[in-house]
Amino acid sequence: MIRRSLVATGLVFVLTACAGPGPSMSTSNVAAPSVLAPSRTVVASAGVEGIALPEPGRPFDATAILAAMRDSRRPGGVPDELETDAVAAALAEAIWTIDGEPWTTMSTGGSCGPQTCTLEIAGAATGTHGEDLWVFEVVPDSGDVQVVSTDLRSLPDDLVGHLDELTRSLFHPGTIASLRLTNGRWLPPPDESRFVVSYRSGGEESSCGADITVDAVVPSVISDLSLDC
Repeated sequence: MIRRSLVATGLVFVLTACAGPGPSMSTSNVAAPSVLAPSRTVVASAGVEGIALPEPGRPFDATAILAAMRDSRRPGGVPDELETDAVAAALAEAIWTIDGEPWTTMSTGGSCGPQTCTLEIAGAATGTHGEDLWVFEVVPDSGDVQVVSTDLRSLPDDLVGHLDELTRSLFHPGTIASLRLTNGRWLPPPDESRFVVSYRSGGEESSCGADITVDAVVPSVISDLSLDC
């Protein structure tokens, strides 16, 4: 189901430096921006439209999550103390997908310390850009589940292409024209219309470039992080 698409014309957006990169990024190379100038004011071109997004949702129930934990093929699997109905229900309540549909592949793995456990659940849908990864901290005794981090790249290929077009349209010509799109990732609710679009001067994650957070529904740049070479 497609949600809404808004039109923003003549808007002025102010870029601010990101507090930090997403979970898969290293901060070791973060320095003074070399690709985008700090505090750059970006004016959207007239007629820039938002992207019609799928309807996000939580597609899993406790039964599906419990089965995935018990069927884990990762070394060490999932600790027995996490394979409970209460933990599985809490995990199912926490996991979102971009279109509200379940993944076609899923993997799980975890480990436990004296009081808390760490659990990873990853999955991808057919025809998508990458893989979603959810990392949780779990207290087995209480069944308490907290999201530690997300790296959600299981995005339809056409959506990633639209995000690239939108991001480039929000910058002055030539600002990121020489950079290559490497990936996009989704920020889950409550920021479900926001995405981080990553560009590099080469194909490697360590190349100099920019990671740009955009709102896809109300076309705007939320923040940008430029990486030094």
